[in-house]
Amino acid sequence: MTFESVYQFFAKFFAVTLVTVKDTPITPVSIIIFLLIFISFLFLASLISTLLRRRVFPRFHLEEGMQYNLARAIRYLIGITGAVVAFQFIGIDLSGLAVIFGLLSVGIGFGLQNVTSNFVAGIILLFERPIAVGDRITVGETEGDVMEINMRATMIRSIDNITIIVPNSEFISGRVTNWSHGDKKVRLNIDVGVSYTSDLETVLRCLNEVAAENEKVLKNPRPVVHFMGFGDSSWNMRLRCWIADPKVHWQVKSDINCAIVMKFRENGVEIPYPQRDLHMRSPIPLPLREENG
Repeated sequence: MTFESVYQFFAKFFAVTLVTVKDTPITPVSIIIFLLIFISFLFLASLISTLLRRRVFPRFHLEEGMQYNLARAIRYLIGITGAVVAFQFIGIDLSGLAVIFGLLSVGIGFGLQNVTSNFVAGIILLFERPIAVGDRITVGETEGDVMEINMRATMIRSIDNITIIVPNSEFISGRVTNWSHGDKKVRLNIDVGVSYTSDLETVLRCLNEVAAENEKVLKNPRPVVHFMGFGDSSWNMRLRCWIADPKVHWQVKSDINCAIVMKFRENGVEIPYPQRDLHMRSPIPLPLREENG
């Protein structure tokens, strides 16, 4: 087999018409050209979005979520442009493809309803931004940080360092707690009971000192202490304070609880155990009647 015969074989193979779309023959060569152009645009989109996030957006001091959404939108726009250019380059009229995709979408839609709903939800998340990359959120019983918002699902890194993949539709149709949306400040409520024999002014002073001594507790809004009510064996107190970063709320709560225990011990304030009074009654003697027999 000579080189010329091999060349003619491949030339005929790549010129074979596989299908015709709107009087435009689709050959292996046109498919290869289409893929090369489309992949080149995808590579360009990835390169530009990465460059924007690392070099350009930080200069404008944009928040992380906004940077991610803009980079994603530009990436998708370049990808769609690449597909259009690739179709036009091989001579396929997009108006003809629109008819074919319209017919296919009817049949595909029934089998891919979940995929379609997640795709649409992903677009809504990127532009409406109820959640953003870097946000601390709670979905169901899961608390974690948003790592990526893709077109089908969102990746969340839980506080246990476990990656959880959540379909985008759950963020649109379900209830989601976003700790970071808008204002990142969150208020913590720390409840503690003190003995009825405690000095109330000492208790109030100790709780305020604990809040003031914690460096993560904000001075404005200032911490406040509330007397919530009278319990079975204690006065129910509540310390309310604000922190700037919701991601550390568990650690701050733990630190404040530990500080309250030590502060109360230093000032003689007792945290009582639940108490129950048990009254024992002696049996009442019953008179016995003797029967005459």
